[in-house]
Amino acid sequence: MRPARPTFLLALVVLCVSLVGCSSTAGPRAWATTVCNALAPWRTEIGTLATRTQQQMTAETTPAQAKENLVRMFSGAESASESGRAGVERAGVPDVEQGEEIARSFTTSLSGVRDAYGRARGGIEALATSPQASFYTQVAAVVEKLDAEYQQAELDTTNLNSQELKQAFDETPECR
Repeated sequence: MRPARPTFLLALVVLCVSLVGCSSTAGPRAWATTVCNALAPWRTEIGTLATRTQQQMTAETTPAQAKENLVRMFSGAESASESGRAGVERAGVPDVEQGEEIARSFTTSLSGVRDAYGRARGGIEALATSPQASFYTQVAAVVEKLDAEYQQAELDTTNLNSQELKQAFDETPECR
């Protein structure tokens, strides 16, 4: 019997590793962990930006300063939402019933949030800063529209009934 050639063994190892790396499904707990790790920085950033936005709406600044700050904040939220969406997409598909639909729902929701922030940024960029009273009225309208679009993009979990994933999200420390 002839010994295995090193090049054949190397090719076999590379093939096995690539097949494992290309797997797009993950167990419920692994998927939940990856999703929660991807969304933790997003949640923190969105919370921080929401607080800053509220402060900006009540702060004594010029319209030009407010516009600059709001554009920067909405741009940051848009970027953070895309990072979160991409991280969830990299998590692949949970190996549960309706796994593809669940993964798609998460990424679709985050895409909607990202796009809402992008439209808000664009809406603020398009505003004239004078007259001042008109500017702040229009900012309020952009923020109100953002809130509505944000709520519309929220993940609808009513039809995604995976007990395995619910348990995984409940038990995974990264998700608390």
